[in-house]
Amino acid sequence: MTLSEPELRAAITRELPGVRADLERLVRIPGIAFDGFDHSHVERSAEAVAELLRGCGLDTRIVRSGGGLPAVIGSRPAPPGAPTVLLYAHHDVQPVGDLALWESDPFVAVERDGRLYGRGAADDKAGVMAHVAALRAYGDELPVGVVIFVEGEEEFGSASLEQLLAEHRDALAADVIVIADSGNWDIGVPALTTSLRGIVNMFVEVRTADHAIHSGMFGGAVPDSLTVLAKLLATLHDDAGDVAVDGLVSAGPTPVDYPEDRLRVEAGLLDGVSFVGTGRLTERIWHRPAVSVLGIDAPRTAEAPNALAPSAKAKLSVRLAPGDDPKSAYAAMKAHLEKHVPWGAHVEVTFEHDGAPCVIDATGPMFDAARDAFRTAWDGVDPVDIGVGGSIPFIATFQEMFPGAAILVTGVEDPHAQAHGPNESLHLGEFARVCLAEALLLRSVADAAGPLAS
Repeated sequence: MTLSEPELRAAITRELPGVRADLERLVRIPGIAFDGFDHSHVERSAEAVAELLRGCGLDTRIVRSGGGLPAVIGSRPAPPGAPTVLLYAHHDVQPVGDLALWESDPFVAVERDGRLYGRGAADDKAGVMAHVAALRAYGDELPVGVVIFVEGEEEFGSASLEQLLAEHRDALAADVIVIADSGNWDIGVPALTTSLRGIVNMFVEVRTADHAIHSGMFGGAVPDSLTVLAKLLATLHDDAGDVAVDGLVSAGPTPVDYPEDRLRVEAGLLDGVSFVGTGRLTERIWHRPAVSVLGIDAPRTAEAPNALAPSAKAKLSVRLAPGDDPKSAYAAMKAHLEKHVPWGAHVEVTFEHDGAPCVIDATGPMFDAARDAFRTAWDGVDPVDIGVGGSIPFIATFQEMFPGAAILVTGVEDPHAQAHGPNESLHLGEFARVCLAEALLLRSVADAAGPLAS
């Protein structure tokens, strides 16, 4: 007999102090998988996660593929006739950026006004600890089989993930996959993520001369590379701010919309700055392509001579609407940039990386079970089906490798979490609900799996 709802609530309440303490310990480990960082911290992070899973009674091992960074797999077999649930999270984190923008040490968890601040406190070490909280709540009375897969290089592009999944496919096979790496609609309103945009990152470099030349003697006749680059980048959008690249796909309408004042606050948009594009805000950020300039290589203003720069380079990021293909999108961007470069300047477009968008058909008994669990954990508040403008490309990989599994994309973040930015934080009240929701979900999946088990 599995634990009742009141018993699960009591168990989560009992376990939360220890779960938070372990989360704070994980935050102290600067496990950044990006090139140029000390990867021994990623190794430490994997060891810490493995220790947590072993403490939950899971058969646990650290795995890697080729030169990839360590992931952790922990498992406990299903009771007779019960389904198996794969619980995913990642233990690596983003770089912290400019330390001056942080109000406290990013690798020391600090509570302020009901939020826990620190790099990875939300994305995604809290996802790891939500899984641990559910397991600790059940103890030896887990109603389903569980496989926990905690990746170690998600923030750096999951380069070895597909090979890891292939190598451990049998061990990771499950009826339901819970990916705890997204967010909720708002504080107090849970959500299931049903679509995510894809991504293509690239570099574009323009050249106008073989060396820098005097801006007074040649300016007015010879184009400088920065002006060429600026004019080229300006062709990527029309006057309204919609993407103006032929060949990029847009998806269908969205069922909900963002209130403009809410999005302005969440984005930190300055007074007088308008939104770009047309249509509902959720369509613009969930179901349409977006092209952003992430950086430019050019002389620094404080050091720039009175000379025409012979070359300039920009990094572009394209978010792809659900249904688009990264390879065709890159081809469309490359063709556009080559076609629109002004004044005959030389242009070179270089691919960096891509990831596929995904759409999830969130119907069926397992999705109903998830919604019931969320509704209960949030005291009667109905969950919202949302899209996400960001990208989790490996979800498409899970869909391809485990086509029979129901994939539930959940998360611990809220619109104020500032994941990837300075002062990332976790709303502790929402985290408690997330932990309860996952515990309830495991019980609901077991109840809903009667037809599957038979």
